[in-house]
Amino acid sequence: MPLIERRIGLLFGLFLALLAIAGLRVFYLGIVKGSGLASAATAQQVAVTKLPAERGTITDHNGVPLAASIPADDISATPYLIKDPVATANRLAPLIGVPADKLVADLARRDTGFVYLARHVTAGAADKIKALKINGIDFAPGALRTYPRGTLAAQVLGVVGVDGNGLFGLEYAHDKVLRGRDGEQRRVLDGGRQAIETRDTKRSVPGAAMTLSLDAEIQLKAEEVLQSVADEYRPKGATAIVTNPKTGAVLAMVNWPKVDANDPGSAPADAAQNRALGMTFEPGSTFKAFTVAAALEDKKVEPNTSFNLAPSIQVADRVIGESHERGWVTLDTGGILAQSSNVGAIMVGQRLGAKRFSQWVNKFGFGQPTGVDLPGEERGLITPLADYSGSSMGNMPIGQGQLVTPLQMVSAYGAIANGGKLLTPRVVNSVNGKPTADADAGERIISAKTAAAVREMLTGVFQPGGTVSEVAIPGYELAGKTGTANKVDPATGNYSDSAYVASFVGMAPAADPELLINVVVDEPQGDIYGGSVAAPAFGKIAAFALPYLRIAPK
Repeated sequence: MPLIERRIGLLFGLFLALLAIAGLRVFYLGIVKGSGLASAATAQQVAVTKLPAERGTITDHNGVPLAASIPADDISATPYLIKDPVATANRLAPLIGVPADKLVADLARRDTGFVYLARHVTAGAADKIKALKINGIDFAPGALRTYPRGTLAAQVLGVVGVDGNGLFGLEYAHDKVLRGRDGEQRRVLDGGRQAIETRDTKRSVPGAAMTLSLDAEIQLKAEEVLQSVADEYRPKGATAIVTNPKTGAVLAMVNWPKVDANDPGSAPADAAQNRALGMTFEPGSTFKAFTVAAALEDKKVEPNTSFNLAPSIQVADRVIGESHERGWVTLDTGGILAQSSNVGAIMVGQRLGAKRFSQWVNKFGFGQPTGVDLPGEERGLITPLADYSGSSMGNMPIGQGQLVTPLQMVSAYGAIANGGKLLTPRVVNSVNGKPTADADAGERIISAKTAAAVREMLTGVFQPGGTVSEVAIPGYELAGKTGTANKVDPATGNYSDSAYVASFVGMAPAADPELLINVVVDEPQGDIYGGSVAAPAFGKIAAFALPYLRIAPK
């Protein structure tokens, strides 16, 4: 009997011990880990999904769509719910454009409960996948950013990344305005990850619609013209800017090489650069107009002031000649611009003196951003007066030794075109119909008289004896200036004998310009001169834009 009682006592003690252990386990799971387990269970049954806001459209000033968004879904999978990865992959591959072998690898994973199969699948393809009713395949609503005109103004517009963030251009600079505010959706799922209840817990707010100053037709024509320049001269790069000098509105901003905003990865790495405001170069002879304008404003010369010009001029230790050999010649100030005389421009600059010349360079806006509403603008590089050498006033009045951007040149020439005011270039007209800024009154930097005198001189470029006398548009008087500048060889620090920048800045009608165009071609091959490489491009763009904009001859 005592033995039986001891065994019963041991069994009873063991039972109590097991009961105590079970109680402790219940306490641990229910009290200590309870909240975490409850959350895990809920997470398996409830999915909270972001509802991306519809990104705002971007249009030209006539309402032509340049960037828009269309419905698209992100397709994902819960791998452990996929019973046959191979069969499922073969069904999905042709619908989402992903190789079947990659899908098999993703669907067969057992180290994760979530994997993306494809992002931004268009609504039509997503509907076909939904119709397959494959257990374990999930859909998250979203949008695909598209650019209806492909390459048109792609470097200006920029692109949007896979997560909906603007990567460059306007898409990047104005990302917060364009993207809107995302919403939120709550879905209750069954054991097969199928939604049995869906509810929007936070509504999305669409992004703002943006209207640009660009004109799609002028942009297209300018891109076609720049492509023809590229085909003929095979440059490293090129850009063209078309503006209304009276308002600062940018009507076209073109870059070459091209990039398709719908497929940016197919273009060279540097194709996404907006050269119009990111390229810096020595302007060469196009800068001579500012040297002359400054001397006129300071009353150091008059339009008819006569200069007896030697074939070359010595400034400190440098001897500077003309781009083409000639003998002694007598030219007035206007003739110096029309024939792009280096010697004459240097003599005009010497009348100004180094201090005033430096002040005028700053006054025309060089060495500082123009303030355009686009990202990535360079400042250029202007030599401060304290760093001038003895030969500086031989280099700088003819556009050497200082770096500018194409947009800075357009802005500064705009003051000559519009009667003397430096305006801020602008690309964005309005956001949700509200103008982005009041009309820019601008800063007067030269008098209307000086501006008119320089324009009159610049008409000589198109006349017999001028540097582009072969360019003409019937019924219109044109004004402009050629530029041909050596590039510095980074390996030696000296000017290259083979790498040049050819440029031309022109305006029309000359008496009262409503159109201003700058064409810059970086390292053209076979020809290097602004008069033969860039000026004809100006002529073709202007010949289209003037009648298109209904600008009457004046």
